Amino acid sequence: MTALTSHEGALAGIKVLDLSRVLAGPWCTQTLADLGADVVKIERPVAGDDTRHWGPPFLRDAQGDATPQAAYFACCNRNKRSVTIDIATSDGQAILRRMAADSDVVVENFKVGGLKAYGLDYESLRTVNPRLVYCSVTGFGQDGPYARRAGYDLMVQAMSGMMSITGRGDDVPGGGPQRVGVALTDTFTGMYAATAILAALHARQRTGRGQYIDMALLDVGMAILANQSTGYLNSGDVPKRQGNTHPSLAPYQDFPTADGAMLLAIGNDGQFARFCDALDRKEWSVDPRYATNVARVRHRATLIPMMEELTRTRSTAYWITLFEDKAVPCGPINDIGQAFADPQVQARGLAQQLARDADDGIDEIATIASPMRLSEHPPVLRFAPPSLGQHTDEVLTELGLDAGEISRLRKAAVV
Repeated sequence: MTALTSHEGALAGIKVLDLSRVLAGPWCTQTLADLGADVVKIERPVAGDDTRHWGPPFLRDAQGDATPQAAYFACCNRNKRSVTIDIATSDGQAILRRMAADSDVVVENFKVGGLKAYGLDYESLRTVNPRLVYCSVTGFGQDGPYARRAGYDLMVQAMSGMMSITGRGDDVPGGGPQRVGVALTDTFTGMYAATAILAALHARQRTGRGQYIDMALLDVGMAILANQSTGYLNSGDVPKRQGNTHPSLAPYQDFPTADGAMLLAIGNDGQFARFCDALDRKEWSVDPRYATNVARVRHRATLIPMMEELTRTRSTAYWITLFEDKAVPCGPINDIGQAFADPQVQARGLAQQLARDADDGIDEIATIASPMRLSEHPPVLRFAPPSLGQHTDEVLTELGLDAGEISRLRKAAVV
């Protein structure tokens, strides 16, 4: 194997053919790209990925004016090269088969069986590249009664039970099922897919063979219910919505303050005892109703109002400062602007600007840094999310096509 250098990502040398669009698949391939893989994103000529048009908000040009390009696309397509190919044409299919033959990974999120007619399904491509790791991302998986249904994050949040445990209870104002504020099922599916691909690449080192990966949003939606699902499976009790409180911990929720609200996340009895000491309410920590977490959960109806009466008397900043050196988890409830202004977020360099070398008036795009911090080969944000078809000529030339052939394909609207 070729030794990695410190400026290369851990996946340097891995080639990914990205036939996915929207969020789950692109989130997966962006993760691989951040780790150093060469990801070539295939898009429809003229239209491109659906999310290029999911706005507002829209990207701004160098003069600060809004462009027709939606910001949504930028969240999951950095570090990739964009190539436009009409997959419905025989020439387009031939190009993609040549690319797959030279790739390590293919990621796609077409409907079940959708690529078979084009000769781009796993069974077809494995004959030209037995080492290929091929990952399909669908709403409901490759089998079962719903296999051919289209699936979106919101639908899966509803079907999986996620919405049934998110939001306030039916017995309080504003109660009812709520979706999570981001497409959580999509992003988790992308991360699970990336993990599965890395496992398949590792297995290939031993076997010399690639394999097929079947990722379903519904499977992931059920899996990330975590303690809520295992609680149900082992007790038979169906979890209910309870706003910002926790079914198994107390106090673990938002509390009113003199100027707004704060979040307390007390996860053990030692933290609660230190909390009580700081408030000069030591009697709470020795009261049998509150001394243990199980007791606090059972008696939260009396404990929480007493706590709220105290927290209302001081500002959020006061409480955060008071608890900071006492190992009592306490923090503000920020909006996203406040979160990016937070000194810890800034110290970690989580907001980044990426220059874009494209002839569309957009000189740079803001993005959030990868949270994966590898000591030897950390993720590198090499380039901004590409403009549509920005790298078509470059990639086709690498594939061995000459200028005349590329020109012919353009005139035929294949690329």
